[in-house]
Amino acid sequence: MRNISILGSTGSIGIQTLDVVRANKDIHVCAIAAGSNIQLLEKQIREFHPSIVCVWNEEKAKELAVCVADCKVKIVSGMEGLMEAATIQEAEIVVTAVVGMIGIRPTIAAIKAGKHIALANKETLVTAGHIIMPLAKENHIKILPVDSEHSAIFQCLNGENRAEIDKILLTASGGPFRGKKKEDLANIQVEDALKHPNWAMGRKITIDSSTMVNKGLEVMEAKWLFDVSFDQIQVVVQPQSVIHSMVQFMDGAVIAQLGTPDMKLPIQYALYYPERRFLAGGRLDFAALKDITFEAPDMETFEGLSLAYEAGRKGGSVPTVFNAANEKAVSLFLDRRIRYMQITEMIAYCMQQIPFIDNPSVEEILQIERMTYEKIESRWGV
Repeated sequence: MRNISILGSTGSIGIQTLDVVRANKDIHVCAIAAGSNIQLLEKQIREFHPSIVCVWNEEKAKELAVCVADCKVKIVSGMEGLMEAATIQEAEIVVTAVVGMIGIRPTIAAIKAGKHIALANKETLVTAGHIIMPLAKENHIKILPVDSEHSAIFQCLNGENRAEIDKILLTASGGPFRGKKKEDLANIQVEDALKHPNWAMGRKITIDSSTMVNKGLEVMEAKWLFDVSFDQIQVVVQPQSVIHSMVQFMDGAVIAQLGTPDMKLPIQYALYYPERRFLAGGRLDFAALKDITFEAPDMETFEGLSLAYEAGRKGGSVPTVFNAANEKAVSLFLDRRIRYMQITEMIAYCMQQIPFIDNPSVEEILQIERMTYEKIESRWGV
């Protein structure tokens, strides 16, 4: 029996993780955590019987406690509760699927408590990779990527010598606006940006995919996960989302991981690594697959990707500024308070304005996040 904790159980990754649990009879969910969706949390409690449940919103936590008073479960809230869910003694693996920098502290706590990390929270490595990776190494903890692209790279590297990597080829679908130019994006509405051609994901990550900021975050994450330089990470647009990523080695050989666009595959692989198990669902039909095409990304139109490379190369606090500015801007766009093209405008502005810190601590990372939000609010009045 594998014991896991899921941080972000009501989001897209969390829900699909529970689908994997249902399909396999040897995983016990010890703890779950979510923001405020207590209706879904109650259903999850009654089905999976976790010992601890964290609701970020304290008032919602009180409401949930009343709803599940007949269940043997401890309801906690806030960051303290999230840390408790992340460090519950029984769990061997913590699935970190919360959105945002809120995931940093519980991930660190889980690593210190000896838990392996199934990582679905990009911000943890983007902003604190210089803290997380050495800590994981020191504590002999596996960081198991759940992103489809990073899982693909991880699988391609199975049994290979990482010192022999020449290049990581990080694939991108191109999102809903592939092929468009800046002038075509001037009047994009929320509904347009939420129509991803291949993947079913949460709202924020879908917007990030449309701007290619998501791919930029993945570039920064890949640097830490696979210990490579930014010059060794190349983004390749692969519109069919059949090749999830590739690795080119020093001898010129390229190994790719292919499959249907189903997030349950990387989730299950992380939970059972190094074992592979049967996974129900579609399979690639190579006879029916007419072609697999490749394109170079349009770094001028999709400025979020070029800004990410810039942030990653500068390092220090700049990736945190990039990430925080994007989080704020996407939230404002989803609330229809800014235009679509203002997302990358805000990121670029904050990267220029926020003071640089070379090796930020967790406290400084969170302070930089607040400074970035304040900079946007004072500049744009939103």
